[in-house]
Amino acid sequence: MSPHASALDTQSVISADIERTRAAAPPRSTMPLRDFPAYRSSRLRHPRQPLTLVDPEAAELSAPVFGPGDVDPLEADLTLHPAGEPLGERIRVTGRVLDGDGRPVRGQLVEIWQANSAGRYIHRRDQHHAPLDPHFIGTGRCLTDDDGTYSFTTVKPGAYPWKNHLNAWRPAHIHFSLFGTEFTQRLITQMYFPGDPLMALDPIAQSVTDADALRRLVGTYDHDLSVHETLLGYRWDIVLTGSHATPLEEDHA
Repeated sequence: MSPHASALDTQSVISADIERTRAAAPPRSTMPLRDFPAYRSSRLRHPRQPLTLVDPEAAELSAPVFGPGDVDPLEADLTLHPAGEPLGERIRVTGRVLDGDGRPVRGQLVEIWQANSAGRYIHRRDQHHAPLDPHFIGTGRCLTDDDGTYSFTTVKPGAYPWKNHLNAWRPAHIHFSLFGTEFTQRLITQMYFPGDPLMALDPIAQSVTDADALRRLVGTYDHDLSVHETLLGYRWDIVLTGSHATPLEEDHA
């Protein structure tokens, strides 16, 4: 890390920190590094002690439960709004949830949340001056089918600034949450879009230091998924375990 690091660090300082940390990272480190100096706030809030294991059975006693009757198929279409259509590039994101042996994970609750096409979340802490879209809530969920497939219709999220450093912008991305068969199995990750020039500049994305693992966070444009005069299609599979596992954000509880 630069000895003069501050919130006004330029992108060149951040990029130098990214390059330095990635060069020193353990080989084949496929999950995000907990302490990634270019991601400035990780200096203060990353775990420094061994994780404390909690009793999973006790957690399940008060955890929510869900099933096919709890998830309406319409919740997978984020473009549906009673008052009108959201602004932006309409897209479909679909893929399969697989285990380490390539087997489909059926009945998996998959949730997403994202910024609108202007790069703003519906959240009180998001003070970006980009406009809110009254026709876009930005959250959705579905269950995987027997083939492990999920599918969402939404709009492509916009890039947005954040205060990690001077002129810091996050690449377009969609947050994914997968719950597994029990509440304590929840996994969180992010999907990025192909060809985004901000990926190489982003400390959060670059905290995944293995090049192959980082590529697995990027969806693929699939023209066969695109619909004439309606939407563009992207495909993104999520692999839960094994050498081709999708990088996930660790649970620090």
